[in-house]
Amino acid sequence: MTWKPIRCVAFDWGGVILKHHRCWADACAAAKIDVRAGHEAVELVLQRRELNRQFQTGKLSTAEFYPAMSKATADLYTPEEVRRVHDAWLTEEYPGVDALVHRLVSLPKIETALLSNTNECHWERMSEFRTAALLKHKHASHLLGHAKPSTEIYRAFERETGFKGTDILFFDDLPDNIVAAHSVGWHAELIDYTGDTASQLARHLTRYEVL
Repeated sequence: MTWKPIRCVAFDWGGVILKHHRCWADACAAAKIDVRAGHEAVELVLQRRELNRQFQTGKLSTAEFYPAMSKATADLYTPEEVRRVHDAWLTEEYPGVDALVHRLVSLPKIETALLSNTNECHWERMSEFRTAALLKHKHASHLLGHAKPSTEIYRAFERETGFKGTDILFFDDLPDNIVAAHSVGWHAELIDYTGDTASQLARHLTRYEVL
């Protein structure tokens, strides 16, 4: 072994443990709401992106978010329709990840964690998806006030958990977040969200001699 033992295994939520939609049209289809012409205008997309950033960093409440997002569709969607689309964004857990996490939480020298860019209303639904609830340290962007790939969220995670640098093995599905984790000294591995995430996780955990 060429590194000191891993002490904390941390996961992103969406794209690693939990499947979710990646675009407005797909979430609309899941919510059984039609996709309306005009919502994709560049200025509206940029407005919604900024609102999502504010929501994910705790600067907007759920009550503020839905009306603001409705306005950022040029009122093509009502706040209630926005809520339905947003609720439909989360789908189901990746097969096999629950069993893998159960193995991890049983290991005496390993602690587990979640570090997710998410928001108030999705965070409140964690009980619907049992695997994330098993993790010991649960940290979200809207509670920490920072979002990946900003290095501030990784430093905030270190302060909250007491782990730092090479203590941590982190899994995420976005390359920018992996680069940022490496920049603060973490071990970090990219997960392909289109594939079998459980087998990818198991392979990395074996290579790092966690399993």
